[in-house]
Amino acid sequence: MLGDGDTGWHIRIGEWIIANGKVPRTDIFSFTRPGSPFIAWEWLWDLGAAFLHQHFGLGGVVLASMLVLCTTFALVYRLAYRRCGNGIIALLITALAVAVSSIHFLARPHLMTWLFAVVFLTLIERAREGNTRLLWWLPLLTIVWTNLHGGFLAGIAILLTYGCGELLRAVFAERGPERGSAARSSLPYFAAAGASLAASLVNPYFYHLHQHLIEYLRDPYAMQHIVEFQSVNFHSSGAGFFEAMLALGFGAAIWFARKKSFGDVLLVAGWAHLALGAARHLPVYALMATPAIAVAVAGWLQALAESPLAGWVRTCADQIRSTWSEIEPFERIGRVHVVGLLALAGIALGMRSPSAGILLRPEYDRTAYPAGALALLENPGQRIFTHDEWGDYLVYNLWPKGGKVFIDGRSDFYGHDFCEQYASIMDVKYDWEQKLSQYHIDTILLPPDAALASAIKESSHWRVVYDDGSAIVFRPRASSSAAQEFSTSSSGGSERGLSITHQTTVITDHVNPKEHETYEKPANQKAARRSSA
Repeated sequence: MLGDGDTGWHIRIGEWIIANGKVPRTDIFSFTRPGSPFIAWEWLWDLGAAFLHQHFGLGGVVLASMLVLCTTFALVYRLAYRRCGNGIIALLITALAVAVSSIHFLARPHLMTWLFAVVFLTLIERAREGNTRLLWWLPLLTIVWTNLHGGFLAGIAILLTYGCGELLRAVFAERGPERGSAARSSLPYFAAAGASLAASLVNPYFYHLHQHLIEYLRDPYAMQHIVEFQSVNFHSSGAGFFEAMLALGFGAAIWFARKKSFGDVLLVAGWAHLALGAARHLPVYALMATPAIAVAVAGWLQALAESPLAGWVRTCADQIRSTWSEIEPFERIGRVHVVGLLALAGIALGMRSPSAGILLRPEYDRTAYPAGALALLENPGQRIFTHDEWGDYLVYNLWPKGGKVFIDGRSDFYGHDFCEQYASIMDVKYDWEQKLSQYHIDTILLPPDAALASAIKESSHWRVVYDDGSAIVFRPRASSSAAQEFSTSSSGGSERGLSITHQTTVITDHVNPKEHETYEKPANQKAARRSSA
């Protein structure tokens, strides 16, 4: 849940909001763009995270994020069960959706988009059953969603999808009255979508928020360098879950098309297209497709049970249906999710235990982040160059009294041109030293295996002042200070190889943290750490 540094700067923004009583409109973290216009488009989540952090530490933020995840998938299961009528099928498809979504289980604001997307889908399903007045709750929910995460556009897209589905049903209707009825059925969805779009203007930045989101989504740097925005890697260990979900979704889309339920067809096909184009959409596709897939699977099992196929095929299909009929009475019993709440309570107690292991300790992994170098970076006048992922970590640990960073994970704020400059330095382009000099960098913090670290060791202008085997700190030779000297560790220190080679790094796959993948290291470190199935 803390496998990404973004959580830290979100918390610090929330603390700034609490201290100042308003949302920030200019940058407060970097020395490269101080005072530049900044849109904190997830300010409400930041505020909640800061409150939890102040009272319960990082463990409170993590636990709240876990609660959001649990609630989201509980609602997905309930919706799938409501639609297909078979809890076993609903449970199995929901479990598959959990596996697909686990690549992005991080304590970050995007989890709120998952939750609100499922709530939207649930209310829309009730509206399809006849209670269309429930659609008018969606603009009110959009106001909250807009201030929690920029994924609120997904809610508007879902409404438009079902409206277009009704229009398609009108196009393919065989009789005039049916055609007119289907066309009229589309109007509430389009009206709710328009009202939700208008409601999304209720935010501290008004329409400038929408402009900012559109510009960011059109930014070629984000699309080309950040792995979340790139296509799925089907060679990773977790790709099989997505492939299964994709195959089931394809079959479900055909099944619904034959029944002229085009809203489900467009929803599944649309999100499958987005998931294939950008890995960050995989979880939303899984959530959106689960109810439709559950309905289709239930229909397939019924067809198999009634088909003239081999007896064992009919028996297996009928067994699943009959097993559920025996369990169903328990599903009808009203209850509180006591077991799940007790499990979360147990995790919370484990987090607070002094003997908590690495999997329960609510802190950033000290082997992945430069925890040992922090003491050397506390001078508020320092201008620190490091990659964006560690920039997030430094913002969390040093702000507001420590050194400021060159860049952090807010790629939408820094923009295309600046990010290209940053990438050229990390990639050791010919003018990397001139760029560092241009920004008056006085401290460089890098992993030992970074190509830039090897290049700096060859430079006569820099010297190593700290090296613990996980992080190296460089300072200009002209500003040597014995008081700030740190001895190099026995792990190799400045004697580590100086050759500039083609770098690769081991990336933890979020589907199974015990398995690893090897990728070419991109200039954007956050891209690597967010690599997905």
